[in-house]
Amino acid sequence: MVALRGKDVTSFLARPDPARPIILLYGPDAGLVRERADALIASALDDPNDPFALVRLDGDELASEPSRLVDEANSIPMFGGRRAIRVRAGSRSFVAGVETLAASPPRECRVVIEAGDIKPDNALRKACEKAPSAVAIGCYPDAEADLARLIDDELRHSNLQIGRDARAVLMTLLGGDRQASRNEVRKLALYAHGQSEITLDDVMACVSDASDLKLDVIVDAAFSGKPAVVESEFAKAMVAGTYPGQIILAAQRHAAFLHKTSLAVEAGAAAATALDSGFPRLHFSRKAASETALRNLGAPRLAQIIDQLATAALETRRQATLGAAIAQRTLLSIAVSARRRN
Repeated sequence: MVALRGKDVTSFLARPDPARPIILLYGPDAGLVRERADALIASALDDPNDPFALVRLDGDELASEPSRLVDEANSIPMFGGRRAIRVRAGSRSFVAGVETLAASPPRECRVVIEAGDIKPDNALRKACEKAPSAVAIGCYPDAEADLARLIDDELRHSNLQIGRDARAVLMTLLGGDRQASRNEVRKLALYAHGQSEITLDDVMACVSDASDLKLDVIVDAAFSGKPAVVESEFAKAMVAGTYPGQIILAAQRHAAFLHKTSLAVEAGAAAATALDSGFPRLHFSRKAASETALRNLGAPRLAQIIDQLATAALETRRQATLGAAIAQRTLLSIAVSARRRN
């Protein structure tokens, strides 16, 4: 079975095995799938700017004629050189073409297949894991070490340092999608251009939730003590295919915002004023729920919730199959706690 994991994935991506030219990339992190596909395609071509060297195929169209994959992979380019095929898998199966090609793999063509979060018993995944000439690579949300490395790599290019507190908060705002996370760090580096170090204020002013999902209803319900709303809206999000870790990340971001605001209130500021002057600016539709959260959850309890959410974020990555249950349980716990006024 050729299903790479851990360090084997890193080694393969750095130096792809020419004996395994068929590569399946799958998993819930669509950004990581795209990023790895881009790198594999670029390294497979003699001239990335040659429009005839790269063929793009749609999996659903390929399903009607699976043999086209074999024909394209074995075609001889007009001007010579190596070629690559990029396939975007859909809902229809073209596994027959993959199996035929794997039995007699091409020598000068790399085939990169991009798929979603397919299950272990998926025919395409099983075919690529079984064939000696293919490899399957799972693409899952970044762990803390991956995020730390991504931040360091991007900031090194911009000759920037980042404060410890700024790094801690930034880590909570990233992770759902590799490309989105990378773009957020690059945006932050551009925002801090001319400085020597990125501060917490820079992060709060610039970085948005990298998942870019509208999860405010769930998060606000949790922090304002409405477990019934959390339960119903969370169920809707799962039906819509939302990754549970994204919801936890949104909750982490809001917890950090509330904690900073709560400290300002304890220092003498009015809650409404502190909310209006915070960064990022709170949308007016969330103000009432946030004021309730500040009344019911003081800074010490919010600090505990930040730790609780960090643990949940780690567990959703470690135990992907239990991610939904872990996220829901954590949010319901916060909602019950918020309902009991401190």
